[in-house]
Amino acid sequence: MPRGRHRIACAQMTSTADFQHNLQTVTELCKRAKAEACEALFLPEAFARIGATDASYAEPLDGPIVRACCALAKEYGLWMSLGGYAERDGDGRKRFNSHVMIDPRSGEISGDVYRKIHLFDTDAAVGVDGGGMRESDYTRAGTTLASYDTTFGKVGASICYDLRFPDVYQALRFEHEADVICVPSAFTKSTGQAHWEVLLRARAIETQCYVVAAAQAGKHGETRESYGHAMVIDPWGRIVAKMDDPSNEVGIAVAEIDLALVDSIRTQMPLAEHRRRVRAEF
Repeated sequence: MPRGRHRIACAQMTSTADFQHNLQTVTELCKRAKAEACEALFLPEAFARIGATDASYAEPLDGPIVRACCALAKEYGLWMSLGGYAERDGDGRKRFNSHVMIDPRSGEISGDVYRKIHLFDTDAAVGVDGGGMRESDYTRAGTTLASYDTTFGKVGASICYDLRFPDVYQALRFEHEADVICVPSAFTKSTGQAHWEVLLRARAIETQCYVVAAAQAGKHGETRESYGHAMVIDPWGRIVAKMDDPSNEVGIAVAEIDLALVDSIRTQMPLAEHRRRVRAEF
């Protein structure tokens, strides 16, 4: 693949529980990304639906959500990173929080599905009403990482709470050889204000990858609010695109993925050569 420059769009949404309403927003974001001559559109976690905490609305990989996005990807000629949606599990009691990459050339799923490994269970005051969240009550954790060969580099997948676990990103960089890592999210307002940007920049710096962080923003109902601030960070840790305030704005942040810059930074500071596996002894 050419190690050159590629334009991508990092989306920000305020999703609701209504898939058709959210699909209209996704369609508009596709139009904007196409108008900006982008190769890819990265959508946030829960782009299709947000708010429900049961598995009754989960869909299989060939369900309406993925089929609609496959059609959009082909129509607009965009790689589409489906940031995280409720995929039906076999027994139907829980669901997966799944990331899918769609190839616009075929209009089909590319590579493996990534199912979120780290589930957001906390008693911290994160909701509008000050309550905690327990994602594991209705979601089954995945066990395997995934990456995708695209026209703009090797893309590694993670979702939201994974951001707090650096070993995920080390594996995507050094085992999957990622150039770009996506972090589609629905960070709560309180945790986002405290940790969102600093964690994203750290993951970019330590992996020497572009980090593309599509985000939910604003109030989704009476009890849930997301931080927003979708952004793209380069492998030197610089923010190269970011949604403007107010943080509940819906739209895209457009960035250039420069694979030559990735190669240059990794040559000047060869972490892959210097890396040592250290085991602590107690």
